[in-house]
Amino acid sequence: MVGHRPLLWPGIAAFAATPGLAAIAIVALLAAAPDLRVGGFLDDYTSRVVQFALTQAVLSTLLSVVFAIPIARAFVRQPNFPGRALLIRLMGLPLVIPVIVAVFGIAAVWGQNGAVSLGLQAMGLPRLGPIYGLTGILIAHVFFNMPLVIRMLLPVWDSIPGETWRLAAQVGMSSWQIFRLIEFPHLRIAVPGIAVLIFLLCFTSFTAVLILGGGPASATLEVGIYYALRLDFDIGRAVGLALLQILICAVAAIVLMKFAWTPAGAPTEEVRVRRPDSALPGAVATDVFWILASVAWVGGPLAAILIAGAAGPVLEVISRESVMLAAIRSVLIGLGAGVFAVVTGVMLAATTRDMAVRADRPQVADRLELLGSQTLVVSPIVLGAGLFVLLMPVIVVFDWALPLAALVNGLVAVPYVLRLVSPALRRNAEYHDRLCASLGLTGWNRIRRLEWPLARRPIMTAMALTSALAAGDLTAIALFGTGREATLSLLLYQALGSYRTGEAAVLALLLVAVCLAVFIVIERIGNAGGRT
Repeated sequence: MVGHRPLLWPGIAAFAATPGLAAIAIVALLAAAPDLRVGGFLDDYTSRVVQFALTQAVLSTLLSVVFAIPIARAFVRQPNFPGRALLIRLMGLPLVIPVIVAVFGIAAVWGQNGAVSLGLQAMGLPRLGPIYGLTGILIAHVFFNMPLVIRMLLPVWDSIPGETWRLAAQVGMSSWQIFRLIEFPHLRIAVPGIAVLIFLLCFTSFTAVLILGGGPASATLEVGIYYALRLDFDIGRAVGLALLQILICAVAAIVLMKFAWTPAGAPTEEVRVRRPDSALPGAVATDVFWILASVAWVGGPLAAILIAGAAGPVLEVISRESVMLAAIRSVLIGLGAGVFAVVTGVMLAATTRDMAVRADRPQVADRLELLGSQTLVVSPIVLGAGLFVLLMPVIVVFDWALPLAALVNGLVAVPYVLRLVSPALRRNAEYHDRLCASLGLTGWNRIRRLEWPLARRPIMTAMALTSALAAGDLTAIALFGTGREATLSLLLYQALGSYRTGEAAVLALLLVAVCLAVFIVIERIGNAGGRT
């Protein structure tokens, strides 16, 4: 386009840091067990772990998708009720709240001594059983992934042209006919890809399974790798489990690429057309039920976190030096991971932008971005395990817990940066390349006067999101960290393991406050420049 040559070196450098480090981790795992034999780790324990991991991932995916469809349909069918935008934002909270904090809230609601059990006891009914095991894992995964599915399904309905709804009203379609003839064909295209993505997230889940699994009997491959490295120091088994997980995730990722779905634009997609079934009494009652149920499902654990934390020994916990140091370490890991992810993601997005817009090869650019999102296949615990066995002969790994945790979290966060930044960079090139060429605006002047002002907000939003997620992560710090280098998430995990419920409640609330503060401060810095 207008004579620009694709800028390749940023993408090459980014690939060295994303798939490159993932490949190094895999090679390190293979080198750590040169005499690895299939029969050496495919024993009864591994079979049970794989079976349980697949079972919980399939059930979690089914429950998340099955419940998300009527809830998303209710939000679409009732577009004007008060607080709709706020409730949709509420559906996004599980995506940014630290997993370990949400697990604490889930236990406070659904545990044997939780709010639901106390309510049942007050009505003379038996309490709920123990939350640990498959039941707790399913609750946690549906809590996290159902809102994500809802957010991903909303564009499916937005892609339906307005003329379709007008035609449905003219021929007098019922609600069931609308779903069968109009909505289901769109869902049939979109849902398989969404389901595979949710399966990958549940299959590679670590924190929720580690805490709610209740022990090795309910372990996934991710947790099995952690047990093999940190508890048994069985590198051979850890390598075998890691390679097995990579294989299964690679197959799922190939399926995901096959079913990947992008909503097609429609000429009237921005024109809001009232559905003919939105005002029917039965439809309104059904939609209200599903919306209220989703609010209770998501809002209950969040409310439990706030209530339990405020009622706990707040001053006693936050006055401890160890807690304040842990908070500082969490922030440092978050900032380090955010900087790494943003720099790597922007460099890769700059090259894919040139490939898509200036070299007119958008499919190649999309595949490069998908390859840069290698954490769909190589999970954080596998990356950490590879770095662990690679660096163990060279350094004392536990002395470098914070930088390694930041590195692993940064690698995991690169896909988020790509999704936020890449569209902005491509749009800038499409809209302004010819103007910049006519003005002779190139190099640093173009970045300073055009690229940065227009891409500043998505870049800083990506920085805020990735930093907040890394600040509350447990996966990497649980693998590399010790009591000397504890973060807030590790302190919370230790408090939960020791049944120090009051202290855990305060730590959970503090961790939420730290992650939200990191997000808000960085995002406001990004918005401080005013309108462009």
